[in-house]
Amino acid sequence: MSSYQLIALDMDGTLLNSEKKISKYTAEMIRQAFAAGKEVVLSTGRCAAELEEFQEQIPELRYLICASGAHIYDSREKKTIYAKKIPVSSMKEILKVSRMQETLVQILTTDSIIQASDLERMDLFGIGQYRPMFERIATKVDNIYDYYDKNPVEIEKINVYHTTPEGREQSRERLKKLDLELVNAEAGSLECSAGSVTKGLALGKLCDFLGIPLRQAIAVGDADNDMSALKIAGLSVAMGNANENVKGICDVIVSDCDHDGCAEAIQKYLL
Repeated sequence: MSSYQLIALDMDGTLLNSEKKISKYTAEMIRQAFAAGKEVVLSTGRCAAELEEFQEQIPELRYLICASGAHIYDSREKKTIYAKKIPVSSMKEILKVSRMQETLVQILTTDSIIQASDLERMDLFGIGQYRPMFERIATKVDNIYDYYDKNPVEIEKINVYHTTPEGREQSRERLKKLDLELVNAEAGSLECSAGSVTKGLALGKLCDFLGIPLRQAIAVGDADNDMSALKIAGLSVAMGNANENVKGICDVIVSDCDHDGCAEAIQKYLL
């Protein structure tokens, strides 16, 4: 049996296929990993509410690294293991910058919060594939800016979707003076988290909590926001559809998300 004890799976572009589903074969391999006494962890930019439907499919999934590392959640005990949030002052500045050009804003706490009218505009921002999820799960408000003005609290993560990569870079330039972690995702999304928040930091904290050395952890991913976890895990696995930055730092490459790459990683390296 492998010496690796834990595998941390990114969701979009990794565990989920192009239809945003976990294939039956991959789900079965995850169950086999749990049956063998291994730990399978979700490591994602999504919030906890956006993961519930996948936990219904695989109830054994317990530990969630959410909001790109800002929140570690024990879904069985319904308790937070770790959280680091964006201060209100920084949130107000992010929203101010987002209003300088055409953007779509998503606020993530335990829930996902969006502006109701933005459902119709998701294709414009390259996230049309997420619309069914937002329709099912998100809290929809009339105006995202007014909503936050009336509810100014610390937030785990805010995604600012842009129509172009160039627009995203303009926002990044305006926000770089703040103590924030700014990570590219999707074609034009800028993920904003509190300073030093990364999936890698969260993976280290969860491994400490579980008493598993990082050298016995595997990380699997496809995008830049996975790189911090890939760099510190004992084994780093790039999906076949991963970008070149990810492939360049990983120990191994498996099949793409439409051909059960995560199942391959579990079978070859965890079991």
